[in-house]
Amino acid sequence: MDKKTVFFLGISILILAIMLYFIGIDQVIGALKLAKLEYIFIAIAFQIFTYYLYALRWKILNNLVNIDAGVKQLLPMILVGLAVNNITPSGRGGGEPVRAYILSREGNYPMEETFATVVADRALDTFPFVFLAVLTIIGMTLSFQFDLWLLVLMIVAVIAIIFVLFLIIYMSINPEFGKRVDGWIIGIVRRFYKKNSDEFEEKIHGVINGFQDTMKMVISNKKILYSALPLSFVIWIFEILRVYFVFLAFGAAVNPFVIGEVFILASLAGMIPLLPGGLGAVDGIMILFYSAAGITASISAAATVIERLISFWLATILGLMILPYYGSSVLDKISLGSKEQIDETSDDEK
Repeated sequence: MDKKTVFFLGISILILAIMLYFIGIDQVIGALKLAKLEYIFIAIAFQIFTYYLYALRWKILNNLVNIDAGVKQLLPMILVGLAVNNITPSGRGGGEPVRAYILSREGNYPMEETFATVVADRALDTFPFVFLAVLTIIGMTLSFQFDLWLLVLMIVAVIAIIFVLFLIIYMSINPEFGKRVDGWIIGIVRRFYKKNSDEFEEKIHGVINGFQDTMKMVISNKKILYSALPLSFVIWIFEILRVYFVFLAFGAAVNPFVIGEVFILASLAGMIPLLPGGLGAVDGIMILFYSAAGITASISAAATVIERLISFWLATILGLMILPYYGSSVLDKISLGSKEQIDETSDDEK
């Protein structure tokens, strides 16, 4: 973990500590003591089952391009990817290249194919998220008094997500647009990368072409509509149920629709690229809106602390524990953002 990541983590934890201080740390601790552990264990079980569903969905996508990797093999990679997303201020995107690279290296599969299945996996996660985010913005606009800037920020965030998703799909089905993206990336390479640029450009051409071919296959397959896409909605349902049972642990029977609305809103805040995993921003929004929904501030804060321990820190700790198994250099090379280093590492290991 580099100094920049440690700094952001420290700032985020400090923000959370300040919020807890103003709410009343004694009250929060008192609420934590009253929590029913059986409900918390159910919430943890839901989270672990969600990891399994993540791996199952990725397995379905991998099978479409003849990548033979089982859930047991993919699950540790999922956890490592989630951990990287959580500890890096990358807008929840740093873990995807990591797990694509690990799968490519472990199974000797082309990087462009594994990366395409990872992108498709995240795209499938985006469909229900966009659907729920639109409903959330409408519902919370009617339920809460928003400042105009916050409403605009949420709408812009949803539009940005839809735009990126559209670009990925359009690039995959339109060869001409893919060539434009290819040329744009090559232009950046020529400006900042001088050494062996011709060889590096050929690698970029190969990766983009392979990515387009794989994504076309994934998008055109009906199995995605019948299995992987519904699975994405099921995953979001279990995410909301996890939060619901955390609140039940504190004796707060919150409407699941309210939980879903706040959870989606907090997820939007978690995409702020300056904060690792949205720490501080996510916690603050969850406490604020649960309190606005009629839950006492102490219970809102206590439930949020437990929920984040389960949803954020559990995956982070497990992923970082697994990472040495694949080699600490995996994180270093991906975080540098150098495709050439990845390829050179793969060639050396072969």
